[in-house]
Amino acid sequence: MKLIEAYNLEKSFGSVKAVDGVSLYVNKKEIFGLLGPNGAGKTTTIRMITGIIPPDKGRAFIMGYDTLREPLRAKRHVGVVPEIAAPYVDLSAWDNMMLVGKIHHVNGRERRDRAIKLLEMLELSDAMHRKVKGFSKGMKQRLLLAMALISDPEVLILDEPTSGLDVISARMVRSLIADLRREGKSFLLTTHNIEEAGMLCDRVAVINKGKIIAEGSPEELKINFNGFRSIRIVLDRDIEDIEKSLEGFEVLAQGRKILITCKQNEVNELIRSITRLAESSGARIEEIQTTGPSFEDIFMKLIKGEYK
Repeated sequence: MKLIEAYNLEKSFGSVKAVDGVSLYVNKKEIFGLLGPNGAGKTTTIRMITGIIPPDKGRAFIMGYDTLREPLRAKRHVGVVPEIAAPYVDLSAWDNMMLVGKIHHVNGRERRDRAIKLLEMLELSDAMHRKVKGFSKGMKQRLLLAMALISDPEVLILDEPTSGLDVISARMVRSLIADLRREGKSFLLTTHNIEEAGMLCDRVAVINKGKIIAEGSPEELKINFNGFRSIRIVLDRDIEDIEKSLEGFEVLAQGRKILITCKQNEVNELIRSITRLAESSGARIEEIQTTGPSFEDIFMKLIKGEYK
């Protein structure tokens, strides 16, 4: 069952085409990630799907309801956390929860029970009666998630849910998303955090310059990318200008650690070249490892147009 559907969405701002023919869907009990660099069209796509802005072309549905023609029915089934959003800072966390619950017509006792459960789940119980203006960014983001969940929606749309959070808060948010998915919730989330998408998502679509350029599970993308390998090398000391010495390859050097991406048929010759380079520079190879590409490797090559 498809809980979210979008067909051929297009949106321009002046002469700039922000979204160009995007289609996607989210299944029941699925985490779907819309992955792309900043400015790729992720947030504009989300705003069209949620009915915040109308598309120039195309249609979007939530639980079968057209988000432009039946916005109230569509919004009744979804919880949304926009990228740029904030709770009411002059209210307490509890008052924010009560207000949003009332807006979504959650009855009084159920509203209170859900608020207590959610604030406890997100480790905000001790701060529930404090004004939000004194909260950290991580606490505000967790409160926004709680507010999105108080109506017990079937599907949640999260725009960059861990952007700018510290490690502990980001891990807590990711853990909550995974737990809620196991309980039957579905998610559409945007992120430019490649590793986060690889950890959380059942399927991803990679968007760049307003177009979907790849789609599938992280594992499927890795399988389809098996013509490339990553070589990780650790030397006993730095080699100056190693990128120039290995011109023609994608080389990332960080001190003694080097990461090179190459085609499968180039691996053996490249290792020989590195060995000769190390010997001629008086360096010693302490570690060398050849692996398949990481999800980050795949993402970068997709964005650069080096993989189709």
